[in-house]
Amino acid sequence: MSTLPPVTDQELRRASVCQLLHWLAMGRTQPESLAEVYQDAIERINPELNAYLEIVPGLVQEQARAAQHRRRDGVIGRLDGIPIALKDNFDVAGWPTRAGLAGRRMPAEDDAHVVSRLRASGAVLLGKTNMDEGALGAATDNPHFGPTHNPYRHGYSAGGSSGGAAAAVAAGLAAAAVGSDSLGSIRIPASYCGIYALKPTHGEISARGMVPAARRLDAVGLLARSVDDLTVLLQVLAGYDADDPRSRRRRVAFSPPDWEPGNLRAGLLNDLAGAGVEPEVIEVFQAALAKLPRELGERRIVDFADWNFARTRRAGLLLMEAEMLSTFAAELQSAEPAVSPRFRQMLDYAANKSAADYAVADRVLDIATLKMRRLFSQVDVLVMPTTPQGAFPLGTEAPDSQADLTGFASLAGCPAVSIPMGMLPDGRPIGMQLVGARGSDLRLLELAAVCAATLDAEPAYPAIA
Repeated sequence: MSTLPPVTDQELRRASVCQLLHWLAMGRTQPESLAEVYQDAIERINPELNAYLEIVPGLVQEQARAAQHRRRDGVIGRLDGIPIALKDNFDVAGWPTRAGLAGRRMPAEDDAHVVSRLRASGAVLLGKTNMDEGALGAATDNPHFGPTHNPYRHGYSAGGSSGGAAAAVAAGLAAAAVGSDSLGSIRIPASYCGIYALKPTHGEISARGMVPAARRLDAVGLLARSVDDLTVLLQVLAGYDADDPRSRRRRVAFSPPDWEPGNLRAGLLNDLAGAGVEPEVIEVFQAALAKLPRELGERRIVDFADWNFARTRRAGLLLMEAEMLSTFAAELQSAEPAVSPRFRQMLDYAANKSAADYAVADRVLDIATLKMRRLFSQVDVLVMPTTPQGAFPLGTEAPDSQADLTGFASLAGCPAVSIPMGMLPDGRPIGMQLVGARGSDLRLLELAAVCAATLDAEPAYPAIA
């Protein structure tokens, strides 16, 4: 048992997962007291932030007590005692999986694959977080459950559709969170909330038990307060699942983290303004690049003239909307108002399209795969802003371009990491995105860690004391 003084509540809410694991191992905190700190913060802050939809304190304490017993008995899991939040589109046995829709009230019978993995690792599941209706959006301004506020600017969007999860991590209401990413739903809120995010290679983490948006795009995504935490979470959650038709069985191990910064080939877009990136974001991005002369190695301008960001993003949205016609068929046909008029209108758009229209949109995924192969034969990593803009005021129209820069990795099935790269002039966080070839997840995380350490640009955690 450590003779050092206990860690303060503020330090526990600020710490990374790896730091918390260290303190737990030293005995400077215990799972039950750690869970209590996070629960107290949730009780105090969540009414204003609206990051969580459901918390069951008794169940949280039960999990923490079991983790404490395991640590005392010496047989522990990789995340034993770590408080984790879950986006409300993952099944947790006994809890409803609303997926942002008020009409979905039936409790799930089984845990999602990632929930089973988290339980096996000893994680303490804190609760379900707010999200866009049906995961179709990037604002987390939910018509049924209300908006989630950005922890760094009340009244502004936390991004979406995993906005509740991102806000919880940034505000010190969870040590890390698991969400979903179909066109940027993990990376967009990470950029807006100043935290770290990973969208893994498609199929690297099983999506079984996650309400689908578009199964050819859906990826389980990770949110944390450090790159090292993302690596730990990936190693806990990744692996082949025979019951997920899109689960990826690796023929070789993850690409080892063996990039030499001096020999790295970093690809940059030649016209960020032409891609719709706002001037203030370009300025922060250029300043961040200037701090990474060695870390990003040789810089090459890559040709994206053949890639229409807006058109390809719209193709991805059509795939999502078309599949949701099936996923939410019962809610759409319900006599009671189970979905909002806006959600119904978006899905009606897909209902009025033909099978040929869907096929044209589906071909964009093949085009993206070929683009990805050509791109990563020339460079090792693609570097660009995560989002074209920072967080915007709630109640205003969300920018159409939010997912333009994140969409490529989703359509091509690539891994992508978002790290904080600085603040906009008015103090809103903004992220840098690193995209790698399929299977390069660990290499990408290693590079992200090197860049993050040099930039040292994350805002102060927790965002709300």
